[in-house]
Amino acid sequence: MNPRMRIFVELALAMGLLVPVALAQKPPAPAPPPPPSTPPSHPATPTPSSTPPDQPREDLVMFLLGRVATDDGTPVPHDALVERVCNNSVRQQVYATSRGDFSMQLGSRADSFVDASGDLTSQSDTTRKDSVMGISRRELRNCELRASSSGFRDSVISLVELDTFDSNIDVGTIVVHRATKIKGTTLSAAPYQAPRDARRAYEKGLEAEEKGRLADARQYFEKAVEIYPKYTSAWFQLGAVLQNLAQKESARTAYTHATTIDSKFLPPYLSLASMAYEAEDWPQVLNLTNHVLDLDPLRYADVTGYILDLDPLDYAKAYFYNSAANFKLNKFEDAEKSGLKAERLDVRPHFPQLHLLLAEIFARKNNYARAIAETKIYLELAPHAKDADQVRERLAKWEKLNGSVSAGEKPDPK
Repeated sequence: MNPRMRIFVELALAMGLLVPVALAQKPPAPAPPPPPSTPPSHPATPTPSSTPPDQPREDLVMFLLGRVATDDGTPVPHDALVERVCNNSVRQQVYATSRGDFSMQLGSRADSFVDASGDLTSQSDTTRKDSVMGISRRELRNCELRASSSGFRDSVISLVELDTFDSNIDVGTIVVHRATKIKGTTLSAAPYQAPRDARRAYEKGLEAEEKGRLADARQYFEKAVEIYPKYTSAWFQLGAVLQNLAQKESARTAYTHATTIDSKFLPPYLSLASMAYEAEDWPQVLNLTNHVLDLDPLRYADVTGYILDLDPLDYAKAYFYNSAANFKLNKFEDAEKSGLKAERLDVRPHFPQLHLLLAEIFARKNNYARAIAETKIYLELAPHAKDADQVRERLAKWEKLNGSVSAGEKPDPK
């Protein structure tokens, strides 16, 4: 092979070796797209989200929690109903528990009215697949909660201002007012606004007090007011326990603290009046009982018969203390009015001395027949009283002065 031919062959061999290397360094061509299995007949739409794009998930309210209470301190009736009313339309109903608590779960997409007395199982099963948990805070601004119960006037709270951004909102206490008691109140709403730990301590205190464990009750009530200083009922119960423990000054301080929190919560006023009565501080007795009686609707009624007042506050005691204070301060007309009111309220007699007081009032008016009648009632209720002999001597004197009433004649309590 001549030299020229050899060079040509060597160049061909070299080119054959370089081609594979160049091909290896060239980037691979993109794979062709796979053919669609089904040609689209219309433009594709994005999958709908369970939360509207302008409604962040954290702005949804899942539960409304709260409590129902009566204004007179009586237990919450079994038919206490709470309704969510939106734009004048009832959307949900729930019944409060025997303790007054209620919980309203929000979130049905249809948000339809469901009677709480019905069977919710079937409806929840059918709507669960097409439901969104929670209702927007903005939507709830058009709603209010209405509590109702037989014997009470409806009470409504608005949801316009929701001052929390939690998904579970405690709306506080809805207080329903008894239709027949419209002026005063013996219940403070403050206990139902107390934190859960304070309410738990308060309930344990009541339980301990009922079992006679006064030292334990004191600790529980002190814990309750420490957690929630505005806990009016806890201050009152603390005062009662301290009074039973013979710590009168501490009890007076606790009672007074309760009155500074809520001037319409009357039990501590009556307890302070009782302590002032024992101390014979008649101006103070009069001041305290006047406050209590000013909130008693019976003061404004034309009452001529005997009354059974189911109010938990003992107004008979308040009228008795008021009568005694007026008598000691020489206000005999006021003393007679309050004494007679106490007598009509005290259907199951708790104050034998009330009749002795009325006897003194009538004797001052020379109405010896009424004085004799009241004195005999006192001796029937307290035949073994320490002053029974002195009272009998006074009775004999009034019978002699009256001259027309025999010792065996039944008195007319009117």
